[in-house]
Amino acid sequence: MSEVVRDDVEAGRFELAVGAAIAFVDYQRSGRTLVLRHAEVPAELEGRGVGSRLVRAVLELARARGERVVPRCPFIARYLERHPEYQDLVASDAR
Repeated sequence: MSEVVRDDVEAGRFELAVGAAIAFVDYQRSGRTLVLRHAEVPAELEGRGVGSRLVRAVLELARARGERVVPRCPFIARYLERHPEYQDLVASDAR
């Protein structure tokens, strides 16, 4: 199954549709920096790794765009702690 994360610029969030449910990460853009404010996975998708797949896709997209991230969401901050390969994306003033 191919999962595509969509950047809904108007809503300020990245979305991952799984069936009829949508997991998302709210963000605020400041220049080339994304402040990742909140990740949410619908209850029916919990425990299936959807949140981790979404965060990984968001970080890969930020890397491809040459952006930095500021993790304000505890889930995303923990993901970054467990995945040091993404530490280079964290804005220096957010470390």
